[in-house]
Amino acid sequence: MQVWVDDLRSTLAQFVSTEERIGISAALVALALGTALFLAPRLVSSLRREFHNRVLEHRKVPDAVSDVTWMFPATVVVRTLQVGVFVGVGLSLLLLWGFNGLADDVASILTIAIPNLAKIGVTVVLFAGSIAGTNILEEQLEKYAKNSDNINAHQQGIAFRVLQVVVLLSVTMATLTVWQFQIGGLLVGAGFLGIVVGMAARQTLGSLIAGFVLMFSRPFELGDWVQIDDAEGIVTDITIINTRLSNADGETVVFPNDRVTNAKITNRTKRNRLRLRLDVGIDYDADITHAEEVAREALSDLEFVESVPEPQVMPTTFGDSSIGLQLLFWITNPSAPRRMRAKAEALRSVKTAFDREGIKIPFPQRELLAREEADGFQLRNERRSQPVKRSVSNED
Repeated sequence: MQVWVDDLRSTLAQFVSTEERIGISAALVALALGTALFLAPRLVSSLRREFHNRVLEHRKVPDAVSDVTWMFPATVVVRTLQVGVFVGVGLSLLLLWGFNGLADDVASILTIAIPNLAKIGVTVVLFAGSIAGTNILEEQLEKYAKNSDNINAHQQGIAFRVLQVVVLLSVTMATLTVWQFQIGGLLVGAGFLGIVVGMAARQTLGSLIAGFVLMFSRPFELGDWVQIDDAEGIVTDITIINTRLSNADGETVVFPNDRVTNAKITNRTKRNRLRLRLDVGIDYDADITHAEEVAREALSDLEFVESVPEPQVMPTTFGDSSIGLQLLFWITNPSAPRRMRAKAEALRSVKTAFDREGIKIPFPQRELLAREEADGFQLRNERRSQPVKRSVSNED
């Protein structure tokens, strides 16, 4: 910058008369006004139009690149050019009229400001590039996920977050390099900070690692009806830290991912069908074969019970008061409300069929026996009618 100022000073020093200086000043002012007010806006508008038509509208340019053009409005570019023109003309006028000290001060300020402005411009470009890059990555991941069965919504979300972090870290490192920060010392400090954070947040890091394990093992996906330990519900969200379930009562259950990986997981929608069990007891005097046929027919032609595989009825236990029968039937598109409705429908149908066929579902009952040496059982009234034997002591 100082070299350019010295060259300009030596060039303008040859104009020593007042008339020459006035003429040069008028020419510089006219040139500045013409360039700033007429030439700059038209030039920027023409370049913007050509850039939009030839670059942004090209079919190979991703939409994400066009989405960040709002960060570079034409008005800002025009104002920047106008300021540059007026500053250059003002500096030339100062040198022309002999204000060398003031011109040197302005040149010193510009020497500091212009590199910083350039760094700010590069930083803005890097930031815009990071936004466009992450948008392009998201679009490519969505296209890949639609055309492939090897990645689900959970894996897609985690992969995008990881790639997003990588892009942001790369842009941050590049920005620090532009601003001439000592990255080596920063990396050493980040290493010590990472050790401290790792010691203080072991459980969180465990959940983070477990999130990646869930991403690759894929025991369930979003929308699946699962049971994790003693909680069941629909999987509504899977992050790299925790997993969220929505149960039948409308409650949200949050599990840390490290607990999910160590828990017993039952996925009830993996095969898109579920077998249900319903237990019922019949009287010991009932015909078991007939009761099985009646129960099997009662489970057919129901709304929620599937006919294939067909329902099964099996005797299971000799109960205290009844013979136990177990009803086995299947439902599709399983969910907690559908399971509840299917069981209620099957129970009503079987109860109606047993009542129609006279098959008794007995109440709990006991058979009481007394030992022979205790003279069996005696009714309470009979015990009262017997004479009371009194023993008379010698004192009476």
